[in-house]
Amino acid sequence: MAGHSKWANIQHRKGRQDAARSKLFSKLSKEITVAAKMGDPDPDKNPRLRLAVKEAKSVSVPKDVIDRAIKKSQAGEGDDYEEIRYEGYGPGGVAVIVEAMTDNRNRTASNVRSTFTKNGGNLGETGSVGFMFDRKGEVTYPLSAGDNDTVMMAAIEAGAEDVESTEDGHTIYCVDTDLNEVATALEAELGESNSTKLIWKPTTTTELDLEGMQKLMKLIDALEDDDDVQRVTVNFEASDEVMEQL
Repeated sequence: MAGHSKWANIQHRKGRQDAARSKLFSKLSKEITVAAKMGDPDPDKNPRLRLAVKEAKSVSVPKDVIDRAIKKSQAGEGDDYEEIRYEGYGPGGVAVIVEAMTDNRNRTASNVRSTFTKNGGNLGETGSVGFMFDRKGEVTYPLSAGDNDTVMMAAIEAGAEDVESTEDGHTIYCVDTDLNEVATALEAELGESNSTKLIWKPTTTTELDLEGMQKLMKLIDALEDDDDVQRVTVNFEASDEVMEQL
């Protein structure tokens, strides 16, 4: 299984603490406010907002929090945020992409750079690791959505590019610009997805041992702790033995 999927599973197993959960809710709310500000406040007429709301619902963000985030956009909040991507290397030479949303570019750049340095990483120029990832749409379904053949056929019909089925569920990938269309077609066939979002999918991975994974997790946790950081993507690969020891 690719590293990014494994990382999601580690986080799930760790059972994120309440503080981390509240931070996640806050980040997803920010994305909803900005998405609503940039387009229509109706998710049905605004694909980016629809995806943001779907991602929020997938981690059980309450409906009133989502509604409040959309209302904030109408009240003029979200005007000052800009989206920035940082790229660099983590422990063991793992490629790291950090997506941030900030109202103070200097503060965020300084914090991200400092976090990389303190945790055995190295912030690079934009584009320094981006070539090791493809921008893709990702739709995930539980195993109960159907057997492998059923999901594969639905994905082909919907215009998806690839399907990965494992004991954790089905992950369907598509061209980034087709995500809204593919997700809508999949819903008609398979029902509501677990999550629908844009991701950076690694095209090449770096193998890490237990010590390397522990250092990388420390860096990722520190980055995700920053209020301006929306998401972190890495291209690690690790054996099942290593993952079980974490």
